[in-house]
Amino acid sequence: MKTTLDIQDNLLANAKAAAAMQRTTLTRLIEEGLSMRLAVVKKTTPRRVALPVMKGKGGMRSGIDPASNRSMLDAMDE
Repeated sequence: MKTTLDIQDNLLANAKAAAAMQRTTLTRLIEEGLSMRLAVVKKTTPRRVALPVMKGKGGMRSGIDPASNRSMLDAMDE
């Protein structure tokens, strides 16, 4: 596939020189660089972790206000 890129002049000159020294094409050099960069991104992307969910019965005892620290502390003292 063909595409157009805006690359800084000095970066392009360095890339062309590197491609010539490695006896490869500029296209191949860019493809290799993109592949390497994408491989690193894939390895460092955090994976999703399944959080445990309680499926038991029960819950907050009646008469306790979960929005009140005093109510929670009093319930712990009982």
